[in-house]
Amino acid sequence: MAQLSNHFIVFLLSAQLVFFAGCIATPKQAGTNEQFNDIVITTKIHEAILDEPSLRAFDINVRTSKGVVELSGLVNSRDDMNKTISIARSVNGIKFIKNDMRIPGTGDY
Repeated sequence: MAQLSNHFIVFLLSAQLVFFAGCIATPKQAGTNEQFNDIVITTKIHEAILDEPSLRAFDINVRTSKGVVELSGLVNSRDDMNKTISIARSVNGIKFIKNDMRIPGTGDY
């Protein structure tokens, strides 16, 4: 049941991103395609993180701009940080991953 609600939340977030991206006026079709690709990448990473039970999915933020993925938020350990980065790397279309995740109480990035 929890997995179903997680997928529902991802669906709602994805729908919002698609609807809001449609409101942005860009002069070039390439810009629109790039924005759509960024939304797809972000959604795939969010969904994969939600499917990993050991990760604190709602404490990890994912942003994508021009194929560059920024991961931020809190993780429990260095292993969880590496797992999150590995999940992001598994998604096609990523040019670079910027890691801004933190481990609480350690100051570790």
